[in-house]
Amino acid sequence: MNRLQQAVRDNDGKTIFGAAVYFYDPIFLEICAHLGYKAIWIEMEHGHITFAEAADLCRMAAGTGMLTMLRIPDVRRENVLKGAECGPDIIDVPMIERPEQIHELRKYARFAPEGSRGFFSVSRAINYGIAGVVSRQQSLNHDLCLMAQIETGEGANRIDELAAEPDIDLFIGPADLAASLGLPSQTAHPTVQAAATKIVKAARANNKCVATACGQNDYAFWLGLGIDLLFCTNDIVCLKQAGGDLLQSARQIQEQLATEKVHA
Repeated sequence: MNRLQQAVRDNDGKTIFGAAVYFYDPIFLEICAHLGYKAIWIEMEHGHITFAEAADLCRMAAGTGMLTMLRIPDVRRENVLKGAECGPDIIDVPMIERPEQIHELRKYARFAPEGSRGFFSVSRAINYGIAGVVSRQQSLNHDLCLMAQIETGEGANRIDELAAEPDIDLFIGPADLAASLGLPSQTAHPTVQAAATKIVKAARANNKCVATACGQNDYAFWLGLGIDLLFCTNDIVCLKQAGGDLLQSARQIQEQLATEKVHA
């Protein structure tokens, strides 16, 4: 049982809620912990977070008890290895369309005999080699959750094949999936939701966990599918929404006062 599966079980099977960090901000992470989020997504595909910063964020999140998901750019050995050494609970790889990509992820993320992850004996992931390197490595082979992100029409078309791959859970990227299906930004379109439902069904048929991220308007759809992990927001969305709401409130009061002054 990997750490995500364990967390879902500990949460009585209910969806776990998380937030994403697109830039290095320990304060946002800590606020999320105080608010009650149970998972943090550390973004390294589109964002500019370094592996050193990602490791720090993993440390901070671990101290709060939150799960950590690291999204690395691809399945190249250097990215998988460096991501794994940060010590996250979940490694997610975007744009998975072929079983060969999953094989590469598994190969570089698992220690021998299950894979060929480098025998690095002093990383954070194995507690810096304190109290047994080999035993810790073998525990990680089971504990570390690996996720394939399905977010294209090609990936959706091959979902039965991809979901059948052992030892890999699934993350659905609705925004890219919609764009790939010729419906950019239309994540609630019936065609997109049908593809997402198909992916979840295939995941469940193979006893896989399912995660996604979405905007507020799509919460009901994904929660209705009973997914395991939902990233509800991110640091940039929170800044935009709060900043916009407060500015609008100030402008409304300003206009109200101006109107009252005119009629005084």
